[in-house]
Amino acid sequence: MRERILVRKEHRISLVLGGARSGKSRIAESIVTTYPKPWLYLATGRAFDQEMQDRIVLHQQAREVGWQTFEEPFHIAQVLNENLHQPILVDCLTLWLTNLLLEEKDVHAETTKLLEAVQKRSGPTVFVGNEVGLSIVPENRLVRRFRDEAGLLHQKIGSIADQVLFVAAGFPITLKS
Repeated sequence: MRERILVRKEHRISLVLGGARSGKSRIAESIVTTYPKPWLYLATGRAFDQEMQDRIVLHQQAREVGWQTFEEPFHIAQVLNENLHQPILVDCLTLWLTNLLLEEKDVHAETTKLLEAVQKRSGPTVFVGNEVGLSIVPENRLVRRFRDEAGLLHQKIGSIADQVLFVAAGFPITLKS
């Protein structure tokens, strides 16, 4: 049985951060499912190999019935703008950032579009992101840029969020509420 996270209706924007396999997606899903259906799941990951395809399938199978999934690796602001009122989960910001960097898109412009779109929404929005800044300094330029951009992106989302949680070992720690 999934536990329910304390959600107040004034938590219109939530950010759930954590490390790999910390339980952050499960926690984020439990927040969204406190609202009436339909629940929207905006998946940003791309399956470049069989192992990633398998991960995506497991993620889908773990979700309870009632989710409508959008697979969008780049234009998440557009999906938010087209679905202003329904509860939506964006999983995840760091995969979205990876997609932007690999395709050499303008991260600043896309982040600005995202921030504008989420602030127009009346429905609850829950973002998931991997906290990657707790490790060593990466050895190459692209990974250092990724780490820096992820930290800045999370700070920007966190600054407009009503709720920010950090998940470790399956337990949410409230950073902002």
